[in-house]
Amino acid sequence: MQEIQDIDRLREALAVGDGARHATSSGGFIVEGQAPTSARFVLCHGAGAGHDSEFLARLRRQLAERGIQVVAVEFDYMTVMGRSGRRRPPPRIETLVDELAGWRRRLTELDAQTPLWFGGKSMGGRVASLLATRVDLAGLVLFGYPFHPPGKPDRLRLEHWPKIACPVLLFQGTRDPFGRRDEVEGYRLPTQVECHFMEGGDHDWQVLKRAAHTQSVLIDEAAGHVARRLGASG
Repeated sequence: MQEIQDIDRLREALAVGDGARHATSSGGFIVEGQAPTSARFVLCHGAGAGHDSEFLARLRRQLAERGIQVVAVEFDYMTVMGRSGRRRPPPRIETLVDELAGWRRRLTELDAQTPLWFGGKSMGGRVASLLATRVDLAGLVLFGYPFHPPGKPDRLRLEHWPKIACPVLLFQGTRDPFGRRDEVEGYRLPTQVECHFMEGGDHDWQVLKRAAHTQSVLIDEAAGHVARRLGASG
């Protein structure tokens, strides 16, 4: 019964796309933007900051304004953390991949015609990339991929990348401690990866005070690239 109610709530949210937050037995979600004509984008948050973060909130708005409907899904541990007010680490990455697979199943059941692109910020992008090795996805959009833990460049998280067959859009800050531009340019990434380096940005695309642009400018720039690639108008 709860699963049926959750599906109904998701169906209604997809039709409205007003940016409201919804709670389900499988975690929360936000739908921003009108029903798509070309593709729908499923956005995952990072390990410590959820969809209320300034980065993800602006990204959702900018994508919606450009004609992309965003389904921002919240992993269960983040929902629990929000209810309790206490920080907690994410579970094993395989658990998160299973959760995201469940969202894919529900969205496909509701609309099998619209291509589903998946991606996210940092850990969320990693989860989506692992899902892409299990099932067919229309594509991936990764914002600040955590190629390695900060200060540990030898602990690369690239072992599954050769198994990714779908198109990949990668947006990486040039100063990102999880993978700077000079490091990423040295990796052997799949040929279908389209890489955009966000000039001067760190992991959250914050720039130095002397920079001529801001984090917001970089987020807007990335949103424009995503909208063009996903075939949206506006």
